[in-house]
Formats: sequence, C-alpha cells, structure tokens
Amino acid sequence: MSAKPITIMGIFAVDLAFHTKYLPTSGETVLGSSFRLGPGGKGSNQAVAAARLGGRIYFITKVGKDTFGELAHKTYAQEGINTDFVIASEEYSTGAAAIIVEEGTGENAIIVSPGAANALEFEEIERAKTRIAESAVFMTQLELPISTVEFGLRVARELGVPTILNPAPALPLSGAIFALCDYMTPNESEAQALTERSVTTIEEADGAAAALLERGVKNVVLTLGARGAFVKNARVTQHIPAYNAGQTLETTGAGDAFNGGFAIGLSEGMDLISAARFGCAVAGISVTRHGTASSMPRRSEVDALMAVR
Repeated sequence: MSAKPITIMGIFAVDLAFHTKYLPTSGETVLGSSFRLGPGGKGSNQAVAAARLGGRIYFITKVGKDTFGELAHKTYAQEGINTDFVIASEEYSTGAAAIIVEEGTGENAIIVSPGAANALEFEEIERAKTRIAESAVFMTQLELPISTVEFGLRVARELGVPTILNPAPALPLSGAIFALCDYMTPNESEAQALTERSVTTIEEADGAAAALLERGVKNVVLTLGARGAFVKNARVTQHIPAYNAGQTLETTGAGDAFNGGFAIGLSEGMDLISAARFGCAVAGISVTRHGTASSMPRRSEVDALMAVR
C-alpha cells in the first residue's frame, strides 16, 4: 500500500453504456444488443482504479442531491474512497455520460455532461489543501472547466506536490497549464490535438512528446493503446510495450486504468519507467472487461500479470 495518499480532482458521471454491432453515423439509428448503467467520469474512474490497487484516495468533485449522486456515494463507500471533498449541490444534477461501444473491436464514442462538477468552486478546492499537501501526487483531467483545472494544479504546485494532468478530453490549453504539469498523460489523439502533430508511429510519438516538453511539461507519458506507452523527459526516452491479459472486450476506461496505476506507482516510489509499466499492466487487464469503473483490476491481478513478463 502507498505510504502517502493520492488526491484526485475530477467528475463523477453515471455511464449509460450501449453495445451495438457498429458505431452509428450522423442521422443513423442502430439497434443495441445490451445496455449497462454504472459509475463513471474520468476522475472518478481513476480514483476507483487507484483505490483497488491499494491507494488511499481523496476525491474532489461535486455531485447533485439526486439518484445519480447517491450512486457516487455508494461507489466510494464500497471502494474505500474518502468523500470529505465530494460536495453536494442543491442547484445542479449529477453528471452523466452516453457511451456507445462497438462489439468486436471494443472501440467507443462518448458524450459527457459534467453536471454539478462544472460548478466546483475554487474555495471548495482550497478546503482540501491539507490533504493535497500530504499527498504523493495530485491528479486531474479536462472534464472540469479549464480554469478549475488550472487552479487545482496551481494549488498543488504551490504546496510542493507533484502534479499529473490527463488532458482528456483534448482541449486547447494555455502555456501556464503546461508549466504546471510535472506529468502529462495524453493518448494519441489528445497528443495530436495538443501539438498538431500526427501520432501514428513511435517516432511520431517521440516528436509529439518533445513538443510537450518544450511547452513546459516535465515528463510526458503518451499512452498508445495496444502498443503500450511512450515515456520522455529531459533524460529518458523509452517505449513501453503493452501487456496482453486476454481478449479485448472494451477499451472504454483503459486510459483511466492506466492513470490510476501510474499514480499508484509514483506514490509508491517507483521510477518513471516502472510507474508507466505498472499503468500499462492495469490498463491491459481493464480492456478484457466491460464497463469503466467496474473494469478496474485488483492489485493481486496486476502483480500476477507483471510476474509472468
């Protein structure tokens, strides 16, 4: 178990997941083969992933006083995630996400509405300063307003806590945010959007990572799906192969699994490469299961997978 806790700021959204033979095009209606409802939101998924791996997790978010908000609290109680900074909103409803998953490939299309989390206030983040200060890392994503993301990163930086930004979904960012990132963990499409560089090969991943370092990021960990991850900083450049844990059923949540695992690795004192390799193993298991939060593996499963390679 990690010596220090991890603080994660993000959204909780109920996932409404539809499975179908292929992703519909504009104006097209297709029949679904199955439907699932469960806890989601990138930050929340990352919190669940890290908690299942043995981390002590503080989660900062805002949810509505509604049925979906009750699901959030039920999820965190089951997973052992601290809810001191899960703020209840009287005015706004809890977020939700519509997820369409293509059978056979596991590829997906997603629409997210953050709901109450969009109204998370700076003062509410500041309430968590004591916990952030004692944390091994502070991690956030781009499902919150960018001003909120920047404020959270700045608070952590001022407290001397290493920061992780998972820039998902991809949005234009100011130079100030890049400089606040000790670690940035984009996937291929997010790296392409941030750098305006193609990311289809390992060599192109190197170029995109270099561009992010030039903007002020200290360490880039670019996730490459079935090809693993690419790590780069001023001293290290390395491709880390993916872990194959079985047939891929659904890629939704794989990035969150990686980030949860990566944060745990750093919190336990792993070096950059080892933490990224650990994240790859967590993601490798998650894609063999349906769902997002529900797909996150336990620590014993990850240790067993890594032991055979």
